[in-house]
Amino acid sequence: MNIVKRIMKANEDRDPQRLAMKYRALRDNPFSFLRGTCQLFYDRLAETGFDTAAPPVWCCGDLHLENFGSYKGDNRLVYFDINDFDEAALAPATWELVRLAASLHVGLEALGLPAERAGALVEHLLDQYTLALACGKPGWIERDTAHGTVRELLDQLRDRSRIDWLNGRTRVVRRRRRLLVDGRRTLAVSDAERAAVTATVHAFAASQPAPAFFHVLDVARRIAGTGSLGVARWVVLVEGHGSPDRNYLFDLKQAVPSSLAHLFPRLQPRWHDDAHRIAGVQQRMQAVTAAFLHPVTHGGRPFVLRALQPSEDRLPFDRFGTQAELCDGAIAMLGRCVAWAQLRSAGRQGSAIADELIAFAGKKKWRRRVAQAGAAAARQVLADWNLFAAAYDAGQYRIANESET
Repeated sequence: MNIVKRIMKANEDRDPQRLAMKYRALRDNPFSFLRGTCQLFYDRLAETGFDTAAPPVWCCGDLHLENFGSYKGDNRLVYFDINDFDEAALAPATWELVRLAASLHVGLEALGLPAERAGALVEHLLDQYTLALACGKPGWIERDTAHGTVRELLDQLRDRSRIDWLNGRTRVVRRRRRLLVDGRRTLAVSDAERAAVTATVHAFAASQPAPAFFHVLDVARRIAGTGSLGVARWVVLVEGHGSPDRNYLFDLKQAVPSSLAHLFPRLQPRWHDDAHRIAGVQQRMQAVTAAFLHPVTHGGRPFVLRALQPSEDRLPFDRFGTQAELCDGAIAMLGRCVAWAQLRSAGRQGSAIADELIAFAGKKKWRRRVAQAGAAAARQVLADWNLFAAAYDAGQYRIANESET
């Protein structure tokens, strides 16, 4: 497999300015490379002939350490759960676990932890996943049920001010907010882009109970994530409950085909489009659906519209290298979250029913295979990153107008 050409092909037709940012992020370290090359990861795993006999389950499709986090549900409470479903697909349960196990190895190695420690944490993760799956009843994590570092995270979010959060992303001019275009979170838009996004949001608003809530005040191109850098994406400032301090921010992001789904085409049900796939699977797998999640059409293509929230955050993985107890507790919660999400979505459009998942949890051989495949995949990620880094340093990933970034 030619890594240089493979990565270029996977990123065809992306916005050059943000694609240059993505390539720089992939060059930074192996964990960023893992996050940004999901399709390469699964193609590599398929090459090994890895297990396809595990029960089919709904997967987020890109399960790694940073795709868990906090969010506000549509019931206005804050939860901790899987929070990224761009790659969602129906696939064997073990494939999702291998990607998470590989991310543990790659991410913890970056913190200076030995391979033996990462291997032990993978075993701990699989223990907790298996116990939760065997129970057969999905749970959830909110502030009152969280422990350790997850509880700390949710406690901190309770005190986070919406006004302070807005002030960090906007400026107030004559009592009206405008987005900050800083080259770090946002980039400027053309007048045509602004008009088109505004028209899409207003068309969506017309179908909602309170259309004035979605009145658009400003639009910017959004910089976020790693794997999705370069796809069409905007941050939209809307009126919300009133200017200037009760405005809301929305993310409008293009929905692209799943990197995992194409390896299991016969398992996939028919969706209206990729935005309906992403929103539909997220609604099934999360304990409570994230607020304001909607599939929409923009420019004839599928997009996902969702609210950006002060309550969004991730675990402090940089502390895991020195605080073993925090790390163990957090990893246990990740394992449970995965099992609960699979149970919650069991029996939907071809996914295994709960009884099949309980029986799967009672078997042992698959756990050893997952642990071994996760470690091997992590080694492959490191090898591929070294090849990519050499090609990047040699100028093979230079974007024509990269000087504009």
